Amino acid sequence: MAPKTPLWQLDPHTRGKHLVLRRYLEAWFPIMGSWTGRILFIDGFAGPGEYEGGEEGSPIIAIKSLLEHRARRMIAAEVQFILIEKEKDRAAHLEGLVNDLKPLLPSNCKATVLNSAFDHTLTKVLDQLDAQAKKLAPCFVMVDPFGVADTPMDVIGRVLQNPKSEVYVSFMYEAINRFKETQEFEQHLDRLFGTTVWRDGIKIDDQERRKQFFYDLYENQLRQAGATYVLHFEMYKGQRLVYAIFFGTHSLKGCDRMKQAIWKVAPFGDFAFRGTRSGQLSLDLEASDFGPLRRAISTEFRGKGWVTIERIADFVASDQTDYHTSQFKTNALVPMEDAKEIEVDPATRKRKRTYPDGTKLRFH
Repeated sequence: MAPKTPLWQLDPHTRGKHLVLRRYLEAWFPIMGSWTGRILFIDGFAGPGEYEGGEEGSPIIAIKSLLEHRARRMIAAEVQFILIEKEKDRAAHLEGLVNDLKPLLPSNCKATVLNSAFDHTLTKVLDQLDAQAKKLAPCFVMVDPFGVADTPMDVIGRVLQNPKSEVYVSFMYEAINRFKETQEFEQHLDRLFGTTVWRDGIKIDDQERRKQFFYDLYENQLRQAGATYVLHFEMYKGQRLVYAIFFGTHSLKGCDRMKQAIWKVAPFGDFAFRGTRSGQLSLDLEASDFGPLRRAISTEFRGKGWVTIERIADFVASDQTDYHTSQFKTNALVPMEDAKEIEVDPATRKRKRTYPDGTKLRFH
Protein backbone atom coordinates (compact mmCIF):
# COMPACT_ATOMS: atom_id res chain seq x y z
CA MET A 1 0.00 0.00 0.00
CA ALA A 2 1.32 3.43 -0.95
CA PRO A 3 2.24 5.74 1.96
CA LYS A 4 0.04 8.78 2.56
CA THR A 5 2.89 11.10 3.57
CA PRO A 6 5.55 12.73 1.35
CA LEU A 7 8.30 10.83 3.18
CA TRP A 8 8.15 7.45 4.87
CA GLN A 9 10.44 4.99 6.61
CA LEU A 10 12.82 2.95 4.50
CA ASP A 11 11.76 -0.69 4.53
CA PRO A 12 14.82 -2.93 5.07
CA HIS A 13 13.94 -5.03 2.03
CA THR A 14 13.88 -1.93 -0.21
CA ARG A 15 17.51 -1.43 0.69
CA GLY A 16 18.30 -4.69 -1.08
CA LYS A 17 16.70 -3.44 -4.27
CA HIS A 18 18.72 -0.23 -4.03
CA LEU A 19 22.00 -2.07 -3.42
CA VAL A 20 21.43 -4.16 -6.54
CA LEU A 21 20.56 -1.03 -8.52
CA ARG A 22 23.76 0.75 -7.54
CA ARG A 23 25.93 -2.30 -8.18
CA TYR A 24 24.45 -2.71 -11.64
CA LEU A 25 24.65 0.96 -12.62
CA GLU A 26 28.32 1.02 -11.63
CA ALA A 27 28.84 -1.43 -14.49
CA TRP A 28 26.16 -0.04 -16.86
CA PHE A 29 27.29 3.59 -17.03
CA PRO A 30 30.85 2.98 -18.30
CA ILE A 31 29.80 0.15 -20.63
CA MET A 32 26.98 2.08 -22.31
CA GLY A 33 28.53 5.53 -21.97
CA SER A 34 31.74 4.65 -23.76
CA TRP A 35 30.34 3.98 -27.24
CA THR A 36 27.04 5.80 -27.77
CA GLY A 37 26.07 9.47 -27.92
CA ARG A 38 23.31 9.50 -25.30
CA ILE A 39 21.98 7.18 -22.59
CA LEU A 40 18.95 7.46 -20.34
CA PHE A 41 18.16 6.39 -16.80
CA ILE A 42 14.39 6.49 -16.29
CA ASP A 43 12.89 6.02 -12.83
CA GLY A 44 9.19 5.49 -13.39
CA PHE A 45 8.13 5.73 -9.73
CA ALA A 46 10.86 7.98 -8.39
CA GLY A 47 9.27 9.02 -5.08
CA PRO A 48 10.62 11.94 -3.04
CA GLY A 49 14.27 10.92 -3.39
CA GLU A 50 14.84 10.18 0.29
CA TYR A 51 13.24 8.57 3.33
CA GLU A 52 12.32 9.82 6.80
CA GLY A 53 15.71 8.87 8.18
CA GLY A 54 17.55 10.67 5.38
CA GLU A 55 18.39 7.50 3.45
CA GLU A 56 18.71 8.04 -0.29
CA GLY A 57 16.00 6.91 -2.70
CA SER A 58 16.57 5.29 -6.08
CA PRO A 59 16.86 8.51 -8.16
CA ILE A 60 19.55 9.97 -5.91
CA ILE A 61 21.35 6.62 -5.76
CA ALA A 62 21.37 6.55 -9.57
CA ILE A 63 22.73 10.09 -9.91
CA LYS A 64 25.40 9.54 -7.26
CA SER A 65 26.43 6.24 -8.81
CA LEU A 66 27.52 8.34 -11.80
CA LEU A 67 28.91 11.27 -9.82
CA GLU A 68 31.03 9.04 -7.60
CA HIS A 69 32.11 6.59 -10.30
CA ARG A 70 35.87 6.25 -10.53
CA ALA A 71 35.59 6.01 -14.34
CA ARG A 72 33.26 9.00 -14.66
CA ARG A 73 35.63 10.95 -16.89
CA MET A 74 35.67 8.08 -19.37
CA ILE A 75 31.89 8.31 -19.90
CA ALA A 76 31.70 10.43 -23.03
CA ALA A 77 27.97 10.01 -23.71
CA GLU A 78 25.34 12.52 -22.69
CA VAL A 79 23.63 11.02 -19.63
CA GLN A 80 20.02 12.00 -18.92
CA PHE A 81 18.16 11.12 -15.73
CA ILE A 82 14.39 11.26 -16.24
CA LEU A 83 12.71 10.97 -12.85
CA ILE A 84 8.95 10.48 -12.95
CA GLU A 85 6.76 10.94 -9.87
CA LYS A 86 2.98 11.22 -9.95
CA GLU A 87 2.43 12.77 -6.49
CA LYS A 88 3.01 16.54 -6.53
CA ASP A 89 4.50 16.89 -3.04
CA ARG A 90 6.95 14.04 -3.61
CA ALA A 91 7.99 15.38 -7.00
CA ALA A 92 8.64 18.80 -5.43
CA HIS A 93 10.76 17.27 -2.68
CA LEU A 94 12.74 15.26 -5.22
CA GLU A 95 13.29 18.32 -7.39
CA GLY A 96 14.81 20.13 -4.43
CA LEU A 97 17.28 17.30 -3.87
CA VAL A 98 18.13 17.11 -7.56
CA ASN A 99 18.68 20.88 -7.74
CA ASP A 100 21.20 20.59 -4.92
CA LEU A 101 23.15 18.05 -6.99
CA LYS A 102 22.98 19.82 -10.34
CA PRO A 103 26.05 22.05 -9.71
CA LEU A 104 28.05 18.85 -9.20
CA LEU A 105 26.92 17.20 -12.43
CA PRO A 106 29.35 17.11 -15.35
CA SER A 107 28.44 19.12 -18.44
CA ASN A 108 27.30 16.00 -20.29
CA CYS A 109 24.75 15.07 -17.61
CA LYS A 110 21.19 16.32 -17.13
CA ALA A 111 18.52 15.45 -14.56
CA THR A 112 14.83 16.22 -14.99
CA VAL A 113 11.95 15.64 -12.56
CA LEU A 114 8.53 15.13 -14.15
CA ASN A 115 5.37 15.36 -12.06
CA SER A 116 3.31 12.81 -13.97
CA ALA A 117 2.31 9.15 -14.15
CA PHE A 118 4.81 6.64 -15.52
CA ASP A 119 2.60 5.14 -18.21
CA HIS A 120 1.28 8.51 -19.44
CA THR A 121 4.73 10.15 -19.54
CA LEU A 122 6.58 7.33 -21.27
CA THR A 123 3.77 6.85 -23.80
CA LYS A 124 3.98 10.55 -24.67
CA VAL A 125 7.75 10.39 -25.11
CA LEU A 126 7.54 7.27 -27.27
CA ASP A 127 4.74 8.74 -29.39
CA GLN A 128 6.86 11.83 -30.05
CA LEU A 129 9.81 9.69 -31.09
CA ASP A 130 7.61 7.64 -33.41
CA ALA A 131 6.26 10.83 -35.01
CA GLN A 132 9.84 12.00 -35.62
CA ALA A 133 10.88 8.56 -36.91
CA LYS A 134 13.48 8.41 -34.14
CA LYS A 135 14.42 5.66 -31.70
CA LEU A 136 14.61 5.75 -27.94
CA ALA A 137 18.21 6.17 -26.78
CA PRO A 138 19.77 3.23 -24.91
CA CYS A 139 18.13 3.30 -21.50
CA PHE A 140 17.70 1.61 -18.16
CA VAL A 141 14.09 1.86 -16.97
CA MET A 142 13.32 1.22 -13.31
CA VAL A 143 9.71 0.26 -12.61
CA ASP A 144 9.19 0.07 -8.85
CA PRO A 145 5.51 0.68 -8.01
CA PHE A 146 3.73 0.15 -4.71
CA GLY A 147 1.11 -2.05 -6.36
CA VAL A 148 0.13 -3.17 -9.85
CA ALA A 149 -1.38 -0.04 -11.38
CA ASP A 150 0.23 2.19 -14.02
CA THR A 151 2.76 -0.45 -15.17
CA PRO A 152 1.26 -1.70 -18.46
CA MET A 153 3.07 -4.30 -20.51
CA ASP A 154 2.43 -2.39 -23.72
CA VAL A 155 4.54 0.53 -22.49
CA ILE A 156 7.32 -1.74 -21.23
CA GLY A 157 7.19 -3.55 -24.56
CA ARG A 158 7.71 -0.31 -26.46
CA VAL A 159 10.82 0.35 -24.38
CA LEU A 160 12.14 -3.13 -25.13
CA GLN A 161 11.79 -2.56 -28.87
CA ASN A 162 15.07 -0.69 -28.62
CA PRO A 163 17.80 -3.36 -28.62
CA LYS A 164 19.92 -1.32 -26.17
CA SER A 165 17.21 -0.78 -23.56
CA GLU A 166 16.58 -2.65 -20.31
CA VAL A 167 13.82 -2.81 -17.70
CA TYR A 168 14.16 -3.52 -13.98
CA VAL A 169 10.72 -4.34 -12.58
CA SER A 170 9.56 -4.97 -9.03
CA PHE A 171 6.84 -7.58 -9.41
CA MET A 172 4.53 -7.33 -6.41
CA TYR A 173 3.20 -10.87 -6.33
CA GLU A 174 1.62 -10.59 -2.86
CA ALA A 175 -0.56 -7.70 -4.08
CA ILE A 176 -1.50 -9.65 -7.20
CA ASN A 177 -2.38 -12.75 -5.20
CA ARG A 178 -4.37 -10.76 -2.63
CA PHE A 179 -6.47 -8.81 -5.09
CA LYS A 180 -6.57 -11.16 -8.08
CA GLU A 181 -10.32 -11.74 -7.71
CA THR A 182 -11.23 -8.14 -6.85
CA GLN A 183 -13.20 -6.70 -9.75
CA GLU A 184 -11.62 -3.25 -9.74
CA PHE A 185 -8.18 -4.83 -10.01
CA GLU A 186 -8.97 -6.79 -13.14
CA GLN A 187 -8.22 -3.92 -15.51
CA HIS A 188 -4.91 -3.25 -13.74
CA LEU A 189 -3.88 -6.89 -14.09
CA ASP A 190 -4.99 -6.97 -17.72
CA ARG A 191 -2.60 -4.07 -18.40
CA LEU A 192 0.17 -5.39 -16.16
CA PHE A 193 0.35 -8.70 -18.03
CA GLY A 194 -0.83 -7.39 -21.38
CA THR A 195 -3.27 -10.29 -21.59
CA THR A 196 -6.31 -11.75 -19.81
CA VAL A 197 -4.64 -15.17 -19.52
CA TRP A 198 -3.68 -14.32 -15.91
CA ARG A 199 -7.28 -15.23 -14.98
CA ASP A 200 -6.39 -18.89 -15.50
CA GLY A 201 -4.12 -18.62 -12.48
CA ILE A 202 -7.04 -17.89 -10.18
CA LYS A 203 -8.25 -21.47 -10.63
CA ILE A 204 -5.01 -22.99 -9.30
CA ASP A 205 -5.45 -24.02 -5.66
CA ASP A 206 -1.86 -24.95 -4.87
CA GLN A 207 -0.13 -21.73 -3.78
CA GLU A 208 3.31 -22.59 -5.14
CA ARG A 209 1.94 -23.65 -8.52
CA ARG A 210 -0.23 -20.53 -8.69
CA LYS A 211 2.76 -18.28 -7.99
CA GLN A 212 4.82 -20.08 -10.62
CA PHE A 213 2.00 -19.65 -13.14
CA PHE A 214 2.00 -15.87 -12.65
CA TYR A 215 5.81 -15.71 -12.78
CA ASP A 216 5.98 -17.79 -15.96
CA LEU A 217 3.26 -15.69 -17.57
CA TYR A 218 4.99 -12.41 -16.77
CA GLU A 219 8.34 -13.74 -18.00
CA ASN A 220 6.75 -14.95 -21.21
CA GLN A 221 5.05 -11.58 -21.75
CA LEU A 222 8.37 -9.76 -21.33
CA ARG A 223 9.89 -12.07 -23.94
CA GLN A 224 6.93 -11.54 -26.26
CA ALA A 225 7.36 -7.80 -25.74
CA GLY A 226 10.92 -8.02 -27.00
CA ALA A 227 13.31 -9.00 -24.19
CA THR A 228 15.98 -11.47 -25.31
CA TYR A 229 16.90 -12.43 -21.75
CA VAL A 230 14.67 -12.32 -18.68
CA LEU A 231 16.12 -12.77 -15.20
CA HIS A 232 13.91 -13.39 -12.22
CA PHE A 233 14.94 -13.39 -8.56
CA GLU A 234 12.88 -13.40 -5.39
CA MET A 235 13.43 -11.51 -2.13
CA TYR A 236 12.53 -13.36 1.07
CA LYS A 237 12.49 -12.42 4.73
CA GLY A 238 12.77 -15.77 6.43
CA GLN A 239 10.17 -17.87 4.64
CA ARG A 240 7.99 -14.93 3.57
CA LEU A 241 8.13 -13.73 -0.02
CA VAL A 242 8.50 -9.95 -0.11
CA TYR A 243 8.75 -9.27 -3.83
CA ALA A 244 10.29 -10.51 -7.05
CA ILE A 245 12.61 -8.70 -9.46
CA PHE A 246 12.32 -9.16 -13.20
CA PHE A 247 15.08 -7.84 -15.42
CA GLY A 248 14.59 -7.75 -19.18
CA THR A 249 17.47 -7.07 -21.56
CA HIS A 250 18.84 -7.81 -25.02
CA SER A 251 22.41 -7.94 -23.75
CA LEU A 252 24.15 -11.13 -22.65
CA LYS A 253 26.72 -8.99 -20.84
CA GLY A 254 23.91 -7.06 -19.12
CA CYS A 255 22.32 -10.33 -18.05
CA ASP A 256 25.60 -11.50 -16.53
CA ARG A 257 26.30 -8.16 -14.83
CA MET A 258 22.86 -8.07 -13.23
CA LYS A 259 23.44 -11.52 -11.74
CA GLN A 260 26.80 -10.36 -10.44
CA ALA A 261 25.11 -7.35 -8.82
CA ILE A 262 22.52 -9.52 -7.09
CA TRP A 263 25.08 -12.04 -5.82
CA LYS A 264 27.23 -9.23 -4.40
CA VAL A 265 24.47 -7.98 -2.09
CA ALA A 266 22.97 -11.33 -1.11
CA PRO A 267 22.23 -12.05 1.65
CA PHE A 268 21.89 -8.94 3.84
CA GLY A 269 20.34 -8.65 7.30
CA ASP A 270 17.35 -10.96 7.65
CA PHE A 271 16.79 -10.98 3.91
CA ALA A 272 17.93 -13.29 1.13
CA PHE A 273 17.66 -13.39 -2.63
CA ARG A 274 16.65 -16.69 -4.17
CA GLY A 275 17.24 -17.84 -7.71
CA THR A 276 14.54 -19.42 -9.83
CA ARG A 277 16.49 -21.76 -12.14
CA SER A 278 18.01 -23.87 -9.38
CA GLY A 279 15.21 -24.98 -7.09
CA GLN A 280 14.96 -21.96 -4.79
CA LEU A 281 18.72 -21.54 -4.48
CA SER A 282 19.53 -18.99 -1.77
CA LEU A 283 22.29 -16.78 -3.08
CA ASP A 284 25.23 -16.60 -0.71
CA LEU A 285 28.79 -16.01 -1.85
CA GLU A 286 30.20 -17.72 1.23
CA ALA A 287 28.06 -20.83 1.44
CA SER A 288 26.32 -21.43 -1.84
CA ASP A 289 25.60 -24.75 -3.51
CA PHE A 290 27.16 -24.94 -6.97
CA GLY A 291 25.78 -28.41 -7.66
CA PRO A 292 22.91 -26.96 -9.73
CA LEU A 293 25.42 -25.06 -11.86
CA ARG A 294 27.45 -28.21 -12.57
CA ARG A 295 24.30 -30.13 -13.45
CA ALA A 296 23.01 -27.33 -15.70
CA ILE A 297 26.28 -27.13 -17.63
CA SER A 298 26.49 -30.91 -17.97
CA THR A 299 22.88 -31.20 -19.15
CA GLU A 300 23.37 -28.42 -21.70
CA PHE A 301 26.59 -29.75 -23.29
CA ARG A 302 26.65 -33.50 -22.67
CA GLY A 303 26.77 -35.44 -25.94
CA LYS A 304 27.54 -32.35 -28.06
CA GLY A 305 31.19 -33.14 -28.72
CA TRP A 306 33.90 -30.58 -28.19
CA VAL A 307 32.65 -27.20 -27.00
CA THR A 308 34.67 -24.06 -26.38
CA ILE A 309 34.98 -22.33 -23.05
CA GLU A 310 33.38 -19.29 -24.66
CA ARG A 311 30.18 -21.25 -25.40
CA ILE A 312 30.02 -22.43 -21.81
CA ALA A 313 30.56 -18.89 -20.53
CA ASP A 314 27.72 -17.60 -22.71
CA PHE A 315 25.39 -20.26 -21.35
CA VAL A 316 26.27 -19.43 -17.75
CA ALA A 317 25.87 -15.71 -18.43
CA SER A 318 22.40 -16.19 -19.92
CA ASP A 319 19.05 -16.36 -18.17
CA GLN A 320 19.24 -20.16 -18.15
CA THR A 321 21.23 -20.19 -14.90
CA ASP A 322 21.17 -18.27 -11.61
CA TYR A 323 24.97 -17.98 -11.69
CA HIS A 324 27.41 -15.61 -13.37
CA THR A 325 30.61 -16.09 -15.34
CA SER A 326 32.99 -15.33 -12.47
CA GLN A 327 31.78 -18.49 -10.74
CA PHE A 328 31.72 -21.36 -13.19
CA LYS A 329 35.39 -22.23 -13.73
CA THR A 330 36.45 -22.67 -10.11
CA ASN A 331 33.12 -23.89 -8.74
CA ALA A 332 31.94 -26.10 -11.60
CA LEU A 333 34.62 -27.03 -14.13
CA VAL A 334 37.44 -27.74 -11.67
CA PRO A 335 35.44 -30.24 -9.56
CA MET A 336 34.02 -31.77 -12.74
CA GLU A 337 37.52 -32.25 -14.12
CA ASP A 338 38.68 -33.74 -10.82
CA ALA A 339 35.77 -36.19 -10.96
CA LYS A 340 36.59 -37.02 -14.60
CA GLU A 341 33.19 -35.83 -15.71
CA ILE A 342 34.79 -33.71 -18.42
CA GLU A 343 37.64 -34.15 -20.85
CA VAL A 344 39.81 -31.20 -21.88
CA ASP A 345 41.67 -31.03 -25.19
CA PRO A 346 45.33 -30.78 -24.01
CA ALA A 347 46.27 -28.88 -27.16
CA THR A 348 44.09 -25.95 -26.06
CA ARG A 349 45.69 -25.25 -22.69
CA LYS A 350 49.03 -25.51 -20.86
CA ARG A 351 48.00 -26.43 -17.31
CA LYS A 352 45.36 -28.70 -15.82
CA ARG A 353 42.40 -27.13 -13.98
CA THR A 354 42.76 -23.92 -15.99
CA TYR A 355 40.49 -22.84 -18.86
CA PRO A 356 41.93 -19.97 -20.91
CA ASP A 357 40.22 -18.59 -24.00
CA GLY A 358 39.98 -21.21 -26.72
CA THR A 359 39.92 -24.19 -24.33
CA LYS A 360 37.87 -27.08 -25.68
CA LEU A 361 35.96 -29.44 -23.40
CA ARG A 362 33.88 -32.56 -23.83
CA PHE A 363 31.24 -33.62 -21.29
CA HIS A 364 30.78 -37.30 -20.49
